[in-house]
Amino acid sequence: MTKIISITNQKGGVGKTTTTINLATSLAAVNKKVLIIDSDPQGNASTGIGISYDKRSPSLYDLISKNKFDPKSIKKTIIPGLEIITANTNLAASEIELVDVANREGRLKSMISEISGYEFIIIDCPPALGLLTINSLVASNSTLIPLQSEFFALEGLSSLTKTIDLVRKNFNSQLYIEGILLTMVDKRNSLNHLVEKDVREYFDKKVYKTTIPRNIKMSEAPSHGKPALIYDVNCAGSLAYIELAKEVILNQK
Repeated sequence: MTKIISITNQKGGVGKTTTTINLATSLAAVNKKVLIIDSDPQGNASTGIGISYDKRSPSLYDLISKNKFDPKSIKKTIIPGLEIITANTNLAASEIELVDVANREGRLKSMISEISGYEFIIIDCPPALGLLTINSLVASNSTLIPLQSEFFALEGLSSLTKTIDLVRKNFNSQLYIEGILLTMVDKRNSLNHLVEKDVREYFDKKVYKTTIPRNIKMSEAPSHGKPALIYDVNCAGSLAYIELAKEVILNQK
């Protein structure tokens, strides 16, 4: 059984792509077969894992626009057991092109139904609650929400949970929140402690025990086209994502 997880938050800069890349790498490191689907037109998950745009091979835009899966769209990465379907700026056009299409919310789900052989499929969503994110939620078993440890992040979380409820009610009754991941945590910052306290009180066990610290190595890794776990496996961020992978695997059982 393949577990499909969307990494969602309509706010940008909260660590969605960093979480996608490093969680996927951590799972692959313990011999899980993992596929990343880059559903963000910025294509940061693709470049962040060392895959550059190649117009000769199909991207997620081609699959969604043609409503047909192409095995050539799956690309190998430098990590054994981890593969990816890439995205580029063309994907932004799909938000407009699908507006009048029947079953527009289910295009990605239909495509994923033709993919097999993976224990995890992780979808990196764009920083918006548009049609691409809706497609990802409809296609997923669950959603993992990276949440930056700041006050305004809590305000955005309420909008996201309402969207999840609407998707659950209208398109995917099995969808649930996999977990909330506190990111960019600075233990020296008292506001971080207050935000974490509020989130844990409200969402209780849905909040992962693992938190992701602010970390220079994590910031440097994408510019080298590598996950942090490959760039520096011993940095604090890498070790945190290894712990997160353990929690995700335990939740699967």
